[in-house]
Order: sequence, then C-alpha cells, then structure tokens
Amino acid sequence: MATDPQDRLERLFRAARMHPPGERAAFLDAACADDPALRAEVESLLEADADADDDAFLETPPSGLLDEAISEANESDGEKMEGRQIGPYRIIRSLGEGGMGTVFLAVREEPFQQYVALKIVRGGLHSPEILRRFKQERQILASLSHPGIARLLDGDVTEEGAPFFAMEYVEGRPITVYADEERLSINERLRLFTDVCEAIHYAHQNLVLHRDLKPSNILVTKDGSIKLLDFGIAKLLNPHFSPSEVPMTRTAMRVMTPEYASPEQVRGEPLTTASDVYTLGIVLYELLTGHRPYRLTRGTTDEMIRVVCEEDAARPSTKVAQEETITQSDGSTETITLKNVSHARSVSPDRLRRSLKGDLDNIVLMALRKEPQRRYTSAEAFAEDIERFLNGHPVSALRASRSYRFKKLIRRHPIETTGILALAVMLAGFAIFLEVQNRRVERERDRAQIEQEKAEQISEFLVGLFEQADPTATHGDTLTARQM
Repeated sequence: MATDPQDRLERLFRAARMHPPGERAAFLDAACADDPALRAEVESLLEADADADDDAFLETPPSGLLDEAISEANESDGEKMEGRQIGPYRIIRSLGEGGMGTVFLAVREEPFQQYVALKIVRGGLHSPEILRRFKQERQILASLSHPGIARLLDGDVTEEGAPFFAMEYVEGRPITVYADEERLSINERLRLFTDVCEAIHYAHQNLVLHRDLKPSNILVTKDGSIKLLDFGIAKLLNPHFSPSEVPMTRTAMRVMTPEYASPEQVRGEPLTTASDVYTLGIVLYELLTGHRPYRLTRGTTDEMIRVVCEEDAARPSTKVAQEETITQSDGSTETITLKNVSHARSVSPDRLRRSLKGDLDNIVLMALRKEPQRRYTSAEAFAEDIERFLNGHPVSALRASRSYRFKKLIRRHPIETTGILALAVMLAGFAIFLEVQNRRVERERDRAQIEQEKAEQISEFLVGLFEQADPTATHGDTLTARQM
C-alpha cells in the first residue's frame, strides 16, 4: 500500500523538530533525497513553527496558531450571526468554536420545525487546505449512519461561498459529567461505555478513525443514549470517501488533545484503530476513577513525549485512592478525593477499590499499553472483555508479566539500566573471585590438617615403639623386632 503523503509529511515534520536546528538540514538531506518538494514543505512548516511559541501550542486553540488576528476578529461572530438566515436555517446562538469552524444552534421552520447544529467555516479561514479539510469532515459524517453518532442532515454554501453543514443537534452532557451527576455505579458506567465502543467500532468498520475521543466529544442524552461528536480531525482510511487527498497543514499537526492522545499520535507515527482504542482506555480510566491516567503540568513538547510515550499509568485501584488537586481552565482549583469519587459512584471507598482491583485493572491497562499491537485488537474486543467481566466470566486481559515490565524499564532508562547492569556484573565477578579464593584457602587448610594428623599418628607410633622397648615395661624380656 502506498504511503499517505499526509502521514509522511507529519512524521518528517515531527522528526525534524526533535533535531537541534543545526542538524535539521542534514536530516532532511537524507530523509527527502528523493522528494525536493516534500523537503520544501517540511522546511516551510519548520520556519512557521519557529515563529510560534513552541511550548504554548498545547494550550492555544489551533485557530489562534493559524491566525491570531482572525481569531480576535471572530470573537463577536456569534453575536453578529444571531438571527441570520443560512439556507433554510435561522441561527439562534453560538454553541462553540473549533479549529476550522463555528457551531451554531439553528432552527429550520419550513416546511417543518427542526433544531440543528450548524457548522460554518470561520471567517477568514477560506484557504484551499481548510476548505478541503472541512469538506472531508462533512464527507465523513455523510458516510456514517449509526444511532451513537450525530447524523449529518444537510450541507451547502452560504451567500459568501463559505461551506456549511447541518447535523443533528444533541442536547446532552459529557459522559463523565453525566455519570457523576447521575451517580452511576461502576457496572452502569461500564455498560454505558460499551455503547461508546460499539459506535467507535462502527466507525472503524467504515474505515474512519476519530483521533480526538474525549469526554466532551461523547455526550449522553436525557434518555441515557450516547452520541459521538466532532469528527473534525478524523482520519479517512478509505480515500474513496473523500473527493481529494487532504495535504497535511500546520493546523492538522497541532490539533490534538495531548492528555487524550496515543503515544503513536504524539510521535507522529501512522495511526490505526488501536490509536482510538488507547484513547477509549483513557476515557474509561477517568470514568471509573475520576482521575486521568496522567496530567501534563508544563504543557511542553518534551513533557508530552515523556509522559504519554514512556510513563505507565498507575493501576486504577491504586489511582482512585490518591488525592489530586487540578487547576481548571478558568484558574480555579478542584481536589479529587476517594470520598468524592466513591460518592459519585454510589459505593463506599473500600468497596470501590475492591471492585476496581483485579480484572478491571487489567482491562483498562491493556487498552493503555504503549505498544499498539499489545492492546485490544478492536473497540469491539474491548467491549467484549467488559461484557465478560459484567457476566462474571474470565477476561482476556492479563496483567503484564515481570519480564515485560523489566524490558519496559530498560527501554525507558537505557543509560541508568546499563550502569546498574555493569555494576551488577562487577559485583558478581567480585563475588565469584572471593568464592574461588575461599575454596582455595579451604583446600589448603584441609590439606594442612591432614598432614598434621599424619604427623601426630607417626609421632604416636614412634612413642609407642620406644615404650615397648622400655625394660620396665617388658620385665626384662627382650623383644625382637618381629614381636614389636
């Protein structure tokens, strides 16, 4: 299968950013020797990247990285658009903004009344790349028809020529918020999560990766049904779904939620369905424990790579007992405690820890394994293992072996591990040397003891001879040598 130019550009860009500026030219000479045009694209991205605040991009909306002036100009877009007629839809209010478009609550009044979520390309973001990516999202939604995925209803262009599409308006709460506010038990949360897995598995069967799964993109309606939203950075595995290849842009490389990203996504490697499985594991971890498996405090690239790609998550039964204070986006703080978490799950703290220990620990951690090939093979397999747990059957997830954990330790700390192994070899060699010396000393000691015993026996024998030759002992009889 041919390499996707989009994936290759993304991988080269990320790899080049890992090199010091002085070494990038040599790296690109070797990596792009067969494609000067690709090298030029990577170099232009690196130049644009140097102009941005490299450590702040994780906290900055992608639209701001593309054009801060446009972002500022669009701050009042929601108010300007209220009441405007877009095709058959009248805009009521803004629901939120994404990297490419603004989403509005709108209503269609003729020939019937219908509320929709209307997404329009943001003002000023009408470059060919943005328009193609926007159309790709629309095409992805058109290819998916599942009760767990928000439906595409309509699509067209505005009078100014900006594309838009109308999709099912979902009035719901993020899955973690819904579960906490409704005080769902662990089993109820697991059943709700299997519905999410079913929807994701359907998308995967249609060769679509979501790539941005997180609680805010998984809503639960009043009747307890789940709805997946925001396929804005979804990945098409089937090029026939899209009218054209979408070239990689700066926006696409920057758009990810680091704390819900898979290791291969962070490293810029090719993504598979296992990447969505990993993110599902993070969602389940948070759904069960109230904690994320890890948090990024500084927001730097180095921290993101180290934490996401190298640090193993704590077992849920262990993490749930920890107290953690987090800072919200508005600057306020929240403390997560075992008491609060267990209360939201309608269970005592001790019972919550016992329910997570064992099979659920193994299930969650299997989905969160750093190597894609060691995770569940699909979202369906993930859900089936949860069903086995709920039905009291043995699960397929097993705890990582000691040898595997040791290999992981070596891979994470090669220098320290090499030093420790060298020290261990030296100590083992010294111990062997001491043992050899001890055995040699023992042999010499045993030989000397034998010789001493021989000398004592000879001495006793000679003394005995002289005693036998003593006339007082023989009463004057003469003893011959034969008698002696």
